Amino acid sequence: MTSHAQDEAKRGPLELERCGNAVPEAQVPSCDMTERRGSGGRERASFLKGCDPLARSGRSRLQKERVRLNQQIVRQMRMRAGAENLLRATTNTKVHDVVLLELSFMNSTLQLLMEQLEALNSSIEVYQSSQNPNSTPLIALGLKETSEIDFSGPLKTIIQEHYGEDESRFEDEICDLMDLRQACRTPSRSEAGVELLSRYFSHLDLLEKRFFPPAQHTGIFFTWYDAFTGVPICQQNISLEKASILFNMAALYTQVGARCERQSHSGLKEAVTAFQRAAGVLNHLKEMFPHTTSYDMSPRTLSTLVCLMLAQAQECLLEQVALSVIRSDFLSLVRLAQEAAKVAERYDQVHQSMVHVPRKDLTPGFWSSMVQLKSTHFHALAHYFVAVLLMDHKLSSGTELAKQENALLQMFAAVPEGHPPGSLLSDQKLRQDVGRAHLHRALKDHEKALWLCTQCQHLRRFDTLLGILQACRNSSAEKLFHSGFDGDIVHGRDPPDVVPKADYEAQLEQLILTKLEVKDLFRKLGPLSVFSARQRWTAPRSVQLRPGSQGLGFSLRGDGPAQVQALQHLSPAAVAGLQEGDYVVAVAGEDTRWRSANDTLTLLQNLHHESIEMQVISMMDSVISTVPNKSATYCGKTYSMICLALHYQDSSYKPGKDSKKTPFFSWAAKTKRKSSSLPSMHCIRTMGSQALLASSAAAH
Repeated sequence: MTSHAQDEAKRGPLELERCGNAVPEAQVPSCDMTERRGSGGRERASFLKGCDPLARSGRSRLQKERVRLNQQIVRQMRMRAGAENLLRATTNTKVHDVVLLELSFMNSTLQLLMEQLEALNSSIEVYQSSQNPNSTPLIALGLKETSEIDFSGPLKTIIQEHYGEDESRFEDEICDLMDLRQACRTPSRSEAGVELLSRYFSHLDLLEKRFFPPAQHTGIFFTWYDAFTGVPICQQNISLEKASILFNMAALYTQVGARCERQSHSGLKEAVTAFQRAAGVLNHLKEMFPHTTSYDMSPRTLSTLVCLMLAQAQECLLEQVALSVIRSDFLSLVRLAQEAAKVAERYDQVHQSMVHVPRKDLTPGFWSSMVQLKSTHFHALAHYFVAVLLMDHKLSSGTELAKQENALLQMFAAVPEGHPPGSLLSDQKLRQDVGRAHLHRALKDHEKALWLCTQCQHLRRFDTLLGILQACRNSSAEKLFHSGFDGDIVHGRDPPDVVPKADYEAQLEQLILTKLEVKDLFRKLGPLSVFSARQRWTAPRSVQLRPGSQGLGFSLRGDGPAQVQALQHLSPAAVAGLQEGDYVVAVAGEDTRWRSANDTLTLLQNLHHESIEMQVISMMDSVISTVPNKSATYCGKTYSMICLALHYQDSSYKPGKDSKKTPFFSWAAKTKRKSSSLPSMHCIRTMGSQALLASSAAAH
């Protein structure tokens, strides 16, 4: 058993094709949901707009390989948890030694699987565009994987028990929900894919209000895998589902940004927007769900990812500036130098964040190497641009000279050797010496970047990156050689640092999810403001009304459904069993959940029957939680499964006394319980027998 598991773990990741050799996702048709009815029942295909389930790109194969590794990691974790339990339970020395040996094999197998998953997270070449031969690669996040969920059983139970409705009426809606979730597992790498995830996220808000009472569980387990470690997180809390969808939205934006064509202003603008939106979604996720149990969505990890996306957006802004400036212009070179220093500063902040534990152990080591390389590379570019403007600059006069002196003063953190800017520009020898010092610094940084690239096995795969670094290094070396470089010239002279500055700094771009309007799948249950999971209802009961000459003796109010009020004692309605506060949900077989009091009155007026059947329900107390949080996650370094999904059947259980036993990694459910009450509505009273309302007390 152990040898077979090791053989599976030793299988390396699939050799994924480059994007240029893969089938483009745009060629895969995406259409709206289709329905097929046959003799075997209703079948559905999860083809939604923005979904590419049949995509054959390198990205799709990478995701499938990630699924395979996640499944193997789960298997090894379960085997390890069983072995640890056996080790604690056994007293037999021989069995104890055998279990220890098996545990060592499982540890090594699990370690191999983790390394393979890290290699997949480092395979960012499948996200790059083949139209960027002269651009450095960008880091894109992979999608979080999830297990399938069958909503049918739990939702039907809630519809029947909580709302008192026939669950068979909602089979199509439940199938639509399951199709939508299945489509979200394979979103297309485009705005349509992001819109698909946003649509499902909006449905989750409605679903939570309909079927998920505060601090209670419905029996639906959401299982998501950590994007970096592959460790599964299983909870009954719908917040895990919502947080994971937000993470995948951000990941999809990073993939869109990485594949943009960065040789034009339009492509770079699209890339900047994509990375800024990814940072906005990640920041929204950090603020909205601060207590997630998954390490890839912890606040510290999300803060690092936000900084990374903003740094990549700043890099694209630098490339956009480089396309529009004139390289021989003094002020343009000053701007390029400060823009490059700003990008280097951003990447340096990301690197400092990544090297801290535990983020260092969770994020791929390749990412840290890439970020450090880019920080060094853009520092070198900043010094190179300064050397060019000092060594190749021709002295201007008048107003232009004043502008150049002011720009030079703002560019340097300190003027070289205490010389004022005017003397630096006018002294040709001094400018050449300072320029060679910057050029020498640029050469050393370029060589360091090349060394970092050769030390990382994943970075060595990027021929484009190696070519860019080598070309920059050669340019600095050639210019330094032709400038009459002598080692004594720069000896003891340390070039001043370039002040980071950008005309436009990359910022968070908040994604407004409320703009996406979706239709409530379970609209037939009634208005969400009334028919929600927070309220409990009695089963619908029939009331036979017999209109008389004095009316029925009640009035209605509300915008839907209509609520009975001012019920007169001993009136025909009261005798028939109607109670004050009842909600009218049907009249003569017609659903009135969405009818206002005026519409319901009109319907009653148009019925000229001796007996009118009404379906009414009564509101009970608000739902009170008696079940503690349940979750299944991993513990520390052992990755042992902790199953806390227990069935509390003991009637003596008292909520609140076991609060100290709540798992450390469980969701923090601090929900404010407020009594649900209907707003005060205008009371509609219409006297007369034709209106079927109560007559005055004097008539009795």
